[in-house]
Amino acid sequence: MAKLFFRYSAMNAGKSTSLLQIAYNYEEQGQKVQLFTAGIDDRSGHGSIASRLGIQRAASVFDAHTDFLQLLAAQTQLACVLIDESQFLTPAQVRQLHQIAHTADIPTICFGLRSDFQGNPFPGAAFLLTLADDIEEIKTICACGRKATMNIRIDAQGQRVREGEQVEIGGNERYQQACARCFYQEPGDGQV
Repeated sequence: MAKLFFRYSAMNAGKSTSLLQIAYNYEEQGQKVQLFTAGIDDRSGHGSIASRLGIQRAASVFDAHTDFLQLLAAQTQLACVLIDESQFLTPAQVRQLHQIAHTADIPTICFGLRSDFQGNPFPGAAFLLTLADDIEEIKTICACGRKATMNIRIDAQGQRVREGEQVEIGGNERYQQACARCFYQEPGDGQV
């Protein structure tokens, strides 16, 4: 029986690399996969999933209006659905993916962030944590060496940004992963 999976982490843990490896593994066995990424994330080009290791692949895009039930429920030859940047899913879309896994028997694996730069949950991540049948943290480390579980937004000068819109697309030039201890440090405490 298929499941809805949520693989989450802080920034720079290899989520996209893991997704691309899973797609490769399925296709190497002659099975068909469907890849999606958020239309809002154009860091590596619109409709592209890219790893910091240099591998990249085209993907379908989703936005708040994408109806996954309509797109996927009738896909009888589909072995797996892989979704990058799943924190940008709407709660309704997460429910659709959960339904697809259980009624169309299509394993669906979502990769994304759990929380934003202020430590607040993304709506898609909150619903994935609620509905996913299998949840796994992909681990990465903070600059101090501890396990990173949080994300910090930085400006062009490398200074921490504590206010602003929840969504601002960026990579290493805009975000750093951090442990909770470093996340809560105040300016001037020796951390970002």
